[in-house]
Amino acid sequence: MNEFDQTINDLLLDIFDKILVTEEKALRRGNFSDISVAEMHALESIGPYDRRTMSETAATLGVTTGTLTVAIDRLVRKGYVERHRDPSDRRVVRVGLTRKGKLAFRMHNKFHKLLVDRLVGPLDPAGREILLKTLHQIDLIVKEQYERYVLSDGTEDAP
Repeated sequence: MNEFDQTINDLLLDIFDKILVTEEKALRRGNFSDISVAEMHALESIGPYDRRTMSETAATLGVTTGTLTVAIDRLVRKGYVERHRDPSDRRVVRVGLTRKGKLAFRMHNKFHKLLVDRLVGPLDPAGREILLKTLHQIDLIVKEQYERYVLSDGTEDAP
């Protein structure tokens, strides 16, 4: 790997690691220290307003409904999520955020908004466009690798 490529690699690894660690530390120090980053992402996939089916939520997270059930059980016990039977089809279980879950969702959203604001704020319109194009390209490459390695062997990470 040449020096330029090594610098790009090092930056990507450092950014990824620091975002994960910062997100985890922010949760641990805040009012929601009883949930993990993965559980917070499950709350995000449910969303603050709608009641979603377990299968919709699992698909959003890229996990099986069985894996999601374990995470939802924990979040229900902790008071962040509630389950509801669909009135039109009692076999369907919908999940929604409790008041506590909605508050956690909003607080975590502030973390992401601050991150984006600090990154994009100093950029002029041309810089924003370059950043957006670059991030789309990174996303495409990462998705291709995800599909190749994760989806092809049927494994997944739990929320």
